Amino acid sequence: MPDLAALFGLSLPPAEILIRGTAVYWFLFLLFRFVLRRDTGAMAITDVLLLVVIADAAQNAMAGEYTSITDGVLLVSTIAFWNYALDWAAYHWLPVRHFVEGEPLHLVRNGKVDRRSMRRELMTMDDLMAALREHGVECIDQVKSARMEKDGEISIIRRDEDSDDAAPKKDGKLPV
Repeated sequence: MPDLAALFGLSLPPAEILIRGTAVYWFLFLLFRFVLRRDTGAMAITDVLLLVVIADAAQNAMAGEYTSITDGVLLVSTIAFWNYALDWAAYHWLPVRHFVEGEPLHLVRNGKVDRRSMRRELMTMDDLMAALREHGVECIDQVKSARMEKDGEISIIRRDEDSDDAAPKKDGKLPV
């Protein structure tokens, strides 16, 4: 019969677990937010972070690297709290949203490549051209705007999508 007191008791002071969980969460959040932006894909940074850290924390609790399940539950709860708190604050306050999510980054404007933005994201012309080809664009001159969105995806607006053909006719109706 397992020792239930040892299994569910705390082996570390709760404050230490909270501090460790908070420190690791914020370190990884800042790393994902400012260093790995382009590599996060379509998931939000906080979602990726939550999955990675909770998986590790839960694995440690299950594998016995903590001496109690309660240690692992407290750590996972701390991490989930910070994830929810950031999402809640970003929803309610624009400055927090800008900090948490970042801003879209212009890569091409009116057929001109923004080299500074490309350098900031360590993106090569080959990377940009591959993204353009994925959207059916062969030449940068065809691009009105290309932006790296908050989630790391690249969106493209072609110049021909902004042509006079899509403008309302004199009767106010769009062509069918």
